[in-house]
Amino acid sequence: MRAQDIEPFFATLRAANPNPVTELAYTSVFELLAAVLLSAQATDVGVNKATRRLFPVANTPQALLELGLERLEGYIKTIGLYRTKARNLLETCRILVEQHGGQVPRTREALEALPGVGRKTANVVLNVAFGQPTMAVDTHIFRVSNRTGLAPGKNPLKVELALEKRVPPAYAVDSHHWLILHGRYVCQARKPRCWDCAVARYCDFKPKTAAPGAGGRG
Repeated sequence: MRAQDIEPFFATLRAANPNPVTELAYTSVFELLAAVLLSAQATDVGVNKATRRLFPVANTPQALLELGLERLEGYIKTIGLYRTKARNLLETCRILVEQHGGQVPRTREALEALPGVGRKTANVVLNVAFGQPTMAVDTHIFRVSNRTGLAPGKNPLKVELALEKRVPPAYAVDSHHWLILHGRYVCQARKPRCWDCAVARYCDFKPKTAAPGAGGRG
C-alpha cells in the first residue's frame, strides 16, 4: 500500500465506524482481561456466552479465587482449552490479589508476567482499557495487513512493529479495532468481500473478488 493511501484508508474506515469497540462483553478492566485471556483460539461470541453466566457470579480476582477451579471450569467448559485457561485465570487472579491489590496493572511487562497473558492479550488490555495506541495482532489483523499491503510481515510481531510505523497517530488508538472488524466481516480469509469493501481502491490485493453471481473472478 502506497504511503499516501494510508491516511484515506483509515479515514474511510473511521467514517463508517467512528467509535469502534471490542465485541467482547465486559464491564470492568478485570472482566476485559479475563475475557481476552479466555478468547485465545475461541470466538468472541463463544466467550461472551460463557462470561454472561460467569461474571454475575464472580467478576473480581478474589471472587474467582473463592469460586475455585472446578466451578470455574463448569462455567467456561464450552470454550476451547478451558482447563488450561481456567488454571491460568486463577493463577492470574492470585497474582493480581497478592502483588497488585486486586487491580489490573497498566504496563506491558506486568501484564505479560500473568499466566496466560501474552503480548497480544496485553496489547488488547492496554488499548481497550487504558487507551494506549497498541496493536494487538490477531489472525484478522495479520491477514488484512499482509493482503492489503498496509504492513506486511512474516509473523505477528513484525506486523505489529510495521503497523506502529505506518498508522498515522490520529488513527493509532482505534486502528486495531477497525482492522479486526474489517478482517472479520469484509476482508475474510477464504474469500474477501472485495465487492463490498469501502477501502478496496487503496488495497494491493490484485485478484479482487466479485459479488456472487456477478460473473467476475471469485
